[in-house]
Amino acid sequence: MAHTVGIITLPGFNEIDSFVAARMIHSVPELSIVLVGPDETATSMAGVTVATPGDWADLLDCSAAIFGSGMQTFDHIENTAMMTAISANIENVQFVGSQCSGAAFLHRLDLLDGQAVCTDRLTAPKLEAVGVDVRIDAFHAHGRVATSGGCLSSSYLAYWIIDRLAGRTAADHALAYVVPIGEEADYQQRVDRLIATS
Repeated sequence: MAHTVGIITLPGFNEIDSFVAARMIHSVPELSIVLVGPDETATSMAGVTVATPGDWADLLDCSAAIFGSGMQTFDHIENTAMMTAISANIENVQFVGSQCSGAAFLHRLDLLDGQAVCTDRLTAPKLEAVGVDVRIDAFHAHGRVATSGGCLSSSYLAYWIIDRLAGRTAADHALAYVVPIGEEADYQQRVDRLIATS
């Protein structure tokens, strides 16, 4: 069965978060990705501009969605029109994940249901200040929601989504393509531990 994963790609986005996940997910034949944002393009925090052809309504056709991080996250979540549009279209998405400051979107959209989140060290105190339970770990999932902390943990988030939508074998193959040579076994053990405890 084919599935589409929406990657929320906003101005000021972090390339590592979006591109690592996009590449891993795109490597699975039965999965496709769509970059979703408010404009036709988005420029990253390092000045890379990408097309974001999806509009918010495309989330209605997505089986999973990822909220990446970026340097403007806390400005974006104050954009009432954008948050209303996202909220209206994400309710039926089966799996939702966040990377680093993307957890602020999950909190603002009331998707956390009290669960602890993983995020980056700069975002952690901001989320704790509004009552979010921050977990000092690279990845945590509960039910349909997963969060990851630290840019390179995007591979764990992508693995979780692939595992849920296409199965463990597909996730293992996608991970094997991106891990550093000679560290395959270490990465696989970490992924197995994180997924098993989520």
